[in-house]
Amino acid sequence: MLAWAVSAQAGSLSDELNAIGVQQPEVRKTAPDFSLLDTDGKKVSLADFRGQMVLLHFWATWCIPCRHEMPLLHELEGKMKGKPFRILCVNVDRGSRETVQSFMDEVTPHFHTLLDPQGQVRNHYAVRGLPMTYLIAPDGKFAGRIIGEREWNSSEWMQLFNNMLTAFSTKSGEHMLEK
Repeated sequence: MLAWAVSAQAGSLSDELNAIGVQQPEVRKTAPDFSLLDTDGKKVSLADFRGQMVLLHFWATWCIPCRHEMPLLHELEGKMKGKPFRILCVNVDRGSRETVQSFMDEVTPHFHTLLDPQGQVRNHYAVRGLPMTYLIAPDGKFAGRIIGEREWNSSEWMQLFNNMLTAFSTKSGEHMLEK
């Protein structure tokens, strides 16, 4: 289990994360790898995205804030196209793949989601409420956790993600989050 805290470092990427409401791990640990099927039946693993920043978003079709966020995440993905930034949405519905696919077709056509109907990944990541999002840095370590709904397509989030990508493109970037 990871302990999450608010950092007090001045003038750092850590400050920027705090300002936007991102909880940071007290000690940066490697995010546990997993493999899940997407709605098309394709196997996707977190390890496939090593070297890229990953926004790992847990959601459900019955979660009203989650339903609001999906089009915003889809828009964010379009804005970040061509950058080493990936969004992995993990649906935790216990229902059928068809229910999730129907929702996705209606709300965010051509946007993808992974299926975790047994809750194995959700439990491994200690998801206790929805929506919940983890930021995983290109080094594969946790950079932050966000609990609750966000306006993912806002200029604030775009600036943060771009700043994180810039910080992690240098050899010393991973240390910008160290306490």
